[in-house]
Amino acid sequence: MRKTTATPADLARRVRAIPPQPGPREAADTVEAIGTGAVVDATGTTVATDPVTGTDPVTETDTVIAGAGPVGRSEERATVRLREGGPDEPPRYAPEWLELREGADAAARSLDLLDPLRVRLANLPGRAGSVIHDLGCGTGSMGRWLAPRLDGAQHWILHDRDPYLLHFAAVASPRSAADGSRVTVETRRGDVARLTPDALVGASLVTASALLDVLTREEVDTLAAACAGAGCPALLTLSVAGRVELSPADPLDAEITAAFNAHQRRDGLLGPDAVTAACEAFAEHGATVKLHPSAWRLGPDERALTAQWLRGWVGAAVEERPELAERAEAYLADRLAACAAGELDVVVHHSDLLALARPTGGAAS
Repeated sequence: MRKTTATPADLARRVRAIPPQPGPREAADTVEAIGTGAVVDATGTTVATDPVTGTDPVTETDTVIAGAGPVGRSEERATVRLREGGPDEPPRYAPEWLELREGADAAARSLDLLDPLRVRLANLPGRAGSVIHDLGCGTGSMGRWLAPRLDGAQHWILHDRDPYLLHFAAVASPRSAADGSRVTVETRRGDVARLTPDALVGASLVTASALLDVLTREEVDTLAAACAGAGCPALLTLSVAGRVELSPADPLDAEITAAFNAHQRRDGLLGPDAVTAACEAFAEHGATVKLHPSAWRLGPDERALTAQWLRGWVGAAVEERPELAERAEAYLADRLAACAAGELDVVVHHSDLLALARPTGGAAS
């Protein structure tokens, strides 16, 4: 492991060393890799290096995949941009990052919230199937996880501002439900933070993953109001909880966590306060809200994801508190070395939320 002395600017450049949007690669070749949890080349062969950056996904300390950590200008959040940007707006999530985290996301999402959701969907009046809006869909991992767990015909409407990700999501979408019923998909490009009840007319369900924490309180209230107006439930998974556990522990863990949480709250975004704000917003609009923990549990088998998460986590903390840079560089090097050796375990806490809006049209709750 390299040991170097770096200035805050040096470390900031390292944690923001994001590759350009990948491509062009043939969609059929690329989509095969989505959801496998491995780094795969266009032939389907598992490789030791990232096919875009050419680096080892665990040991290379100078590379962060877009979405895992700070990108672009220093005042911008390293997350999906929900408000319309200019034509040169860089992507906030690279498909590689979404692919890397898909297995951990799937393992973390709460199965306990699906039973009350199934009851609600089964009691929808006069519907031959379910119409599901997936907000900020990315490469479509929520659909791949949820559609095969629900019975009945489903029509998924995938929302994202990035047409590249929408293409991935459409091509890699599931084709059948749990009972073999047909699943169909359409895509809509736009700003999900401006969702209105009119956009949800006829909706059976609204879903999202890792979305609430990049919304403002006003935007969460808009989402809750839109769901209430449409009388449809919302399943909103994997919102950050602001708590991280690393084993073995390090004295700097708490400072990095606090700085990262402060970074998440920049520009009025909710960050780790999102679940509390969403519970309040949906309850104010008459919904019954259920919560369940959905932590990532990362061990030696998830080393590539852990390494990327570490770089982004520490990078955001340093961007928030540049005075941490010198200590953070040594901390990150040590953590990455332990990760590469299979000697680091990480629990990243999230919460899943199911909001059951008051149904319209006489449906049972």
